[in-house]
Amino acid sequence: MGRVVLVARLAWAGIRRHRTQAVILVLAMTVATAAAATGLSLRGETEALYMQTREATAGPDVVVLAAETDLAPAPDLSPLAREPEVVAHNGPFPVVYATLTARGYDSRVVVHGADETPGEVGRPLLTSGDWVSPGGVVLERGFATALGAGVGDRVTIADRSYPVVGIAVTAATGVYPWAAQVGPGGGPTDYSGLAWLTEADARELAARDLPVATALHLRLRDPDLAEEFIEANASPVPGVAYRSWRSMAEQDAVLLRNVRPILTVGGWLLGFLAVTGVAVLAAGRIVEQTRRAGVLKAVGATPGLVAAVLFTEFLALALLANALGLVIARLALPAVAAPTASRIGEAAGPGFTAVAVTVVLSVAVAALATVRPALRTLRASTAAVLADTARRPQDRSRLTALSALLPAPLMLGLRITARRPGRAVLQACSTATTVIALTASLTLSVQTVRSYGVYGSSDLANLRDVHDHRLLTVVTVLLVVLAVVNTVASTWTTALEARVSMAVARALGATPGQITAGLAVAQLLPGLPGAAVGLFIGDGVLSLFAARNAVEAPTPWLFGAALATLAATVALTALPARLAARRPVARVLSGETP
Repeated sequence: MGRVVLVARLAWAGIRRHRTQAVILVLAMTVATAAAATGLSLRGETEALYMQTREATAGPDVVVLAAETDLAPAPDLSPLAREPEVVAHNGPFPVVYATLTARGYDSRVVVHGADETPGEVGRPLLTSGDWVSPGGVVLERGFATALGAGVGDRVTIADRSYPVVGIAVTAATGVYPWAAQVGPGGGPTDYSGLAWLTEADARELAARDLPVATALHLRLRDPDLAEEFIEANASPVPGVAYRSWRSMAEQDAVLLRNVRPILTVGGWLLGFLAVTGVAVLAAGRIVEQTRRAGVLKAVGATPGLVAAVLFTEFLALALLANALGLVIARLALPAVAAPTASRIGEAAGPGFTAVAVTVVLSVAVAALATVRPALRTLRASTAAVLADTARRPQDRSRLTALSALLPAPLMLGLRITARRPGRAVLQACSTATTVIALTASLTLSVQTVRSYGVYGSSDLANLRDVHDHRLLTVVTVLLVVLAVVNTVASTWTTALEARVSMAVARALGATPGQITAGLAVAQLLPGLPGAAVGLFIGDGVLSLFAARNAVEAPTPWLFGAALATLAATVALTALPARLAARRPVARVLSGETP
């Protein structure tokens, strides 16, 4: 049998023997990989969607807008179309700022006057219905989706009713709700949707004493020189604004400004919890893995082969989880990267960076799970490993005397915690991570949200905030689920490792209820500093991403979340601890149970 085949068979045998632990590891790593890969892929995803929309709609390289003010009409933009670098243009055409009502929703709208036959630059792509005709309006798809409007509906613009004849997308503006690009009179912009009317209808609309601007779409000989063209032709006249295609692509990413940190940081926290869970599972198998490694050494296996078998078992599971996580990220990216319907195209999926980072994470998890049993095996002799003799406890007579004064559950919990400091650190880290997620979720829930409706009304929901809330809720739920799994696994593993000492305690008079409480205390004690650290770190992490005017969550809420986490920890330990406490004492002490 070849060395590679031998390693594969031994690793497969280990996985089959511990199916439940393998499933937990794969699920935890899959969730962490999916979140991290999605967060790392967002920036390239929004740009890819913009470029696909730009290609399909002959998007302009430069958009110029000149606003009409109370003191002067909009400047003439026609000379820009005759610049040597310009090879094609659309306009100048009128832009009217108005309000629109549809299906009971009120919104600001920017109306573009358009030819009945679209030109070769900035040519909107119809996704349903027909292009503009006299008396009919075409809505931008992201705007129409927010309104719930479709072809055949009627909308009211500045008190005049129009039938919706079509739905279209364009790359000449930002995604909904940033259609304005420059506000009335050249001032600041408000959240606005986009609509098209014929140029005659748009001018008739403008005659109702509404703010007006003029727009010009330019195609350059070299699109990569759009910024240089703007710098060379920038007008000192107030109210004239320039937008390059690159700036519009970057504007799309603003909608996802908070999504990337949520998913990236959430992915790392999920990965951390996954590593914590793997460490707990690996610790529960440390004795068995060490004895297995000793058997391999006894039949002639080299230390390298022993390490390879242990590493391969965890690496295979981690890589399987990595592949599943990348597939989930690929499926989730379209919904995550495009919360509005303003762009078309297909998601490109996780890029090289996301794949490389998640693969490194998988290898690191496998290595961390392998190190301890491998080192323990290599350091000990084969005879000592196979004998698996118990370690003689250190003499701590003073501590023993002090602990004897405590109630039985607290005494048992302290002794379990003191004998397994590494496990206590892992439990503290798991609690801290859960509290960080809850802190972020509570803080986001109290932020002031500005609606897209007219005058700040709550008619139209703020897509960015809704999207952020949904993703943060999903990440928080996943973190809590992983923390629950880790807590249950840690309690069960601790109960298995402490079964002999707990049986001795029962033989000396401890009741099953006291044993159960002792195991719960062993999980609660490290959770206390973990919750405190989670509150502190959570506040620091949020300060890195929060806006200057961010509102802090009420302190009682945060402390309530920490206390609820600790209470949940105690509740989750009840079942596995109770099952462990009900084992017959005689069978445990006689060694009949594993």
